Amino acid sequence: MIKIEHLKKEYPNVTPLKDVSVEIRDGDVISVIGPSGTGKSTLLRCINLLETPTSGHIWIDGDEITARKANLQKIRQRMGMVFQSFNLFGHLTVIENIMLSPMDLKGVSKQEAYDTGMKLLRTVGLAEKALNYPDELSGGQKQRIAIARTLAMDPDIILFDEPTSALDPTMVGEVQAVIRDLSKTGKTLMIVTHEMNFARAISNRVFYMDEGGIYEDGSPEQIFEHPQRENTRRFIRRLKVLELRIQSRDYDFLGMESEIAQYCNKNQVPPRMAHRAQLAFEELVQQQLVPALEAPDIQAVLEYSEAEENVVFTVRYGGKPFDVTTQGDDLSLAVLRGSVTDMAYSWQAGEERGNRLTMQIKA
Repeated sequence: MIKIEHLKKEYPNVTPLKDVSVEIRDGDVISVIGPSGTGKSTLLRCINLLETPTSGHIWIDGDEITARKANLQKIRQRMGMVFQSFNLFGHLTVIENIMLSPMDLKGVSKQEAYDTGMKLLRTVGLAEKALNYPDELSGGQKQRIAIARTLAMDPDIILFDEPTSALDPTMVGEVQAVIRDLSKTGKTLMIVTHEMNFARAISNRVFYMDEGGIYEDGSPEQIFEHPQRENTRRFIRRLKVLELRIQSRDYDFLGMESEIAQYCNKNQVPPRMAHRAQLAFEELVQQQLVPALEAPDIQAVLEYSEAEENVVFTVRYGGKPFDVTTQGDDLSLAVLRGSVTDMAYSWQAGEERGNRLTMQIKA
């Protein structure tokens, strides 16, 4: 089992890991997902001590590997890492690349290392490449060799740092197939990946990383179907978000209309949907809410989903309960209904902006 407590890693200009605490069970297959720059690779490199944590502790089966007297060579014999850039030795043949670490680090005989290497090459489907050099292989083949080299040390834990990101799309499947087979062996796997379908299919746990830590930890079903937290939901649905705040009757209406237009253009929202989004903002906020509220406190959020190609328009506003769908101006409401569908109003007592209206812009 891997136990991590209050792990922090900071660099001079950025702190990718602010506070990570988690337990990883033996046999867990964990996909680590999230936006770029959220510390996914840094987490793996800290677990493998390729990066020294700024603070915090890591234990493996009760042994603290972050302790000053920890035996790094012994730790790394139990933990393999597969990088996106392969890191094969160009002057060695494929089989020599695989044999090297067991012979040097574990004292395995040349014959045993060769026999194990050939067995692993057959496992990854590349036994016929044993005497080739890395520059004679495709990217997918190199990555499969890198995996075989890692397996030659028989590690209990294998860390994959975006193993398919450097590959041509036609080669991704062959590497994923090898990792999928590995996931059934009982070894503990952690895989940093941007391949969401792969993460969903292979894992029993998914870490979504954001805001300097593991923002949400759950099963693939929870993370991909029922995310509990807002940033996870936006990432999974590939949402592009625009948030506008109105706190005065004299707000810059034309400026916000321009922001909506720029947002739609940047995210390639279809022109008709973009026009209806602007019209919905005008009819709801400018024509109804701002005149009706004594002290406007309005949050308007547009969410465009690349995956579903739709725009959801959510408006929260303060004051007393005010259901625009039944209490608003009839003419303005009729124009609004022409631009949106599925209008749903709710009142949440005790919240700063207790009124909430959610709509979907018509396609």
